[in-house]
Amino acid sequence: LYQKFSDILPILELGAEGTRYYAGSVAKSQIFQLTRRTDSDRYVHAIAFITHQLYRLQDNLIDVWLTVVRSFQNTASREYKEQTFIQRKAANEKTLDLLDRIDTNILSMIRQVRQLTDNEDLSDSEKVCKIRLVVNDSPEEVLSDIRDDLAQYQSDSSYYDILETRSLRLQNRLNPILKAMSFQADGDSRYLLTAIEHFKAVDGTVNHTAPLDFLESDEQKAAFQEDGRFRPSLYKVFLFEHIASSIKSGNLNLTQSYKYRPLNDYLINSSRWQQKKSDLMERAGLTEFANHDVVLTALDNALYEQYQKTNANAETNPHLKLLTNGKFTISTPAVEVVEDNPLNTCFPEQHVVPLPEVLSTINRHCGFLESFQHWQQSHVRPLPSLSPLFAGIMGLGCGIGIRKMAQISANITENELENTVNWRFSLDNIQAANDRVLTAMEQMELPNIYRKAPEIIHTASDGQKFEVRTDSLNASRSFKYFGKEQGVSVYTFIDERHLLWYSLVFSASDRESAYVIDGLMRNDVVKSDIHSTDTHGYSEAIFGATHLLGFSYAPRIKNLKKQSLYLFRSRKNIDRSDWVIAPDKYVNDALIRGNWDDFLRLIATIKLKETTASDIFRRLNSYSKQHSLYQTLKAFGQITKSLFILRYINDLELRQAIEKQLNKVELANKFTRAVAVGNPREFTQAEKEEQEIAESCNRLIKNCIICWNYLYLSHKLAKTTDAQSRDNLMHFIASHSPVAWAHINLLGEYDFSDEKLQDSIGILPLKSAA
Repeated sequence: LYQKFSDILPILELGAEGTRYYAGSVAKSQIFQLTRRTDSDRYVHAIAFITHQLYRLQDNLIDVWLTVVRSFQNTASREYKEQTFIQRKAANEKTLDLLDRIDTNILSMIRQVRQLTDNEDLSDSEKVCKIRLVVNDSPEEVLSDIRDDLAQYQSDSSYYDILETRSLRLQNRLNPILKAMSFQADGDSRYLLTAIEHFKAVDGTVNHTAPLDFLESDEQKAAFQEDGRFRPSLYKVFLFEHIASSIKSGNLNLTQSYKYRPLNDYLINSSRWQQKKSDLMERAGLTEFANHDVVLTALDNALYEQYQKTNANAETNPHLKLLTNGKFTISTPAVEVVEDNPLNTCFPEQHVVPLPEVLSTINRHCGFLESFQHWQQSHVRPLPSLSPLFAGIMGLGCGIGIRKMAQISANITENELENTVNWRFSLDNIQAANDRVLTAMEQMELPNIYRKAPEIIHTASDGQKFEVRTDSLNASRSFKYFGKEQGVSVYTFIDERHLLWYSLVFSASDRESAYVIDGLMRNDVVKSDIHSTDTHGYSEAIFGATHLLGFSYAPRIKNLKKQSLYLFRSRKNIDRSDWVIAPDKYVNDALIRGNWDDFLRLIATIKLKETTASDIFRRLNSYSKQHSLYQTLKAFGQITKSLFILRYINDLELRQAIEKQLNKVELANKFTRAVAVGNPREFTQAEKEEQEIAESCNRLIKNCIICWNYLYLSHKLAKTTDAQSRDNLMHFIASHSPVAWAHINLLGEYDFSDEKLQDSIGILPLKSAA
């Protein structure tokens, strides 16, 4: 189906987001709803749906391919190591036997010869005759056997033999996938592409005529046995491994894909960039970074000055400990005021507030339910009742489930609730609802009590793991977190006012750092100035990108002493004899200058929101051989990372601010599990979008509770007329967190009336009991 209209797609210019939107509409619709559309409208929806399914299929198949090959390689490597260990153990035993045989035969002969040569009673001719007899008595067969045994046990078992033995199961899983895939190769993979086409042409039945040019020399040799016979099973293993390696290196790509397209497909088109570079730079706010010499010179001066400042204060820094190897450790004393303790005592203790009441109160305050518009823009009529929206938010956000929520809720039918969630609970709608609540809190005065500086917003993000109980392509296995099961990561963003302004759900195997910039860029309410993460959210590439994006990146890096510090080569000959904090390496500014234009194109793509940063970084991170653009990102990030570490060492307040902000996101993670009373540690949804919708509903509930808390505290302050009491209350609020939920009824209400205590099922007593 896709091939029939593939020529039409460039004309439609739907893009990834447009394709997903129209495909989502088809997935939500019944057949009769599609047939009522006009022909052109219906065809666009159908084309987008087929395209979306093909792209997802290709992505999922490649995910499976990479996972299967990696698992196969790990298993084969483990077996090879085990066999090698066993062989070495046997070889050690054999070695002792060989030494004993050498001692018995060779050394015994040498001792006899020595005794004869030292015997002064014998003439030289007699000694020669007797020595000849001794040598003749030592059979050459013994020496030959010793030599053969040594040769046998000095050679390792063949790794290729193990690959060939295990090949059949690998073929069963990957042969059908390879036949279904269409790859696009660059010049470095043209030989591999030839081999793939040959594999398809012969329907997987390869023989000695199969292309070998893509193989390494030792692999080409191993593909044939000593007698010259071809080893097809081993050849297929090599082919599958090279395909996986080329996909990861970016030399083999998919055109019909969301995740595995060529890197340039994710960036602003090259020709468009060259034609409209000035306009794109201005729109992205990158004009000041156009000249790389100006940017690098400014960073050179700032880095050198920070080295001097940090070293000048090193002797008087009580928290800095210098190590003998030239490294250091830095400690951060706890802040006097502990902010991760919730404000439970300030809220009503005798009256527990039902969660539906909290949601309704906040909706009257900011109207967040107005964001739940129908998926189809033509359906602008509001719901006759708001109850299904509240029930849907709680059913998904609290982990109860839509079906069970309908069963335990009065005056709501299951069909009504499912229809509401299907057509009105989109990611965009729930994000817009969250934004309304966030905007309402931004307009309050009380949240600003937690800001360190009125003109700066400090934010943080952190992830937590959730098990996925059903089969999910978005989940991955991690024995550390899920045992034998699989799960996902939920990545949450929070600012210093405790506003939960963004969240993401992705595979537990993905690196968190790839998603940091998504939260910073994909939000229109909270604009971060300083952003902190833990070590999982840190990478040098993120350091490089955030500098041009206009954020100060301030992570808490584990084992800071292992980090390398950098300096520009222009400072190579300066006197650094009195520096106790010294650079380890020099900045690769030549690499940065050579790829500066592509670097700006990447940043402009992210700032103009033409592609998400996670899509770009996920593709860059997948490269087994680092892409030149990724190397440039890292090289530039090494400058800003070094600058940050030097400031981090020198500035106690900065370190404490980072710790405080990360404590807030840890408390938010506890809040997440507290709200998800139905399934606090797992997702029941299989699809990534469904998981993100459930997480966004959970975040909406948390934001509503925090907003309710702020409103309650504001009213409590307004009613406090005594100035001293008011100051004491303000100080208490400032020293504790508004992320409190002990006063909220998250579990529902129970009816113990006689009517509800009656048997509604009709369970009869057992005969024996009767």
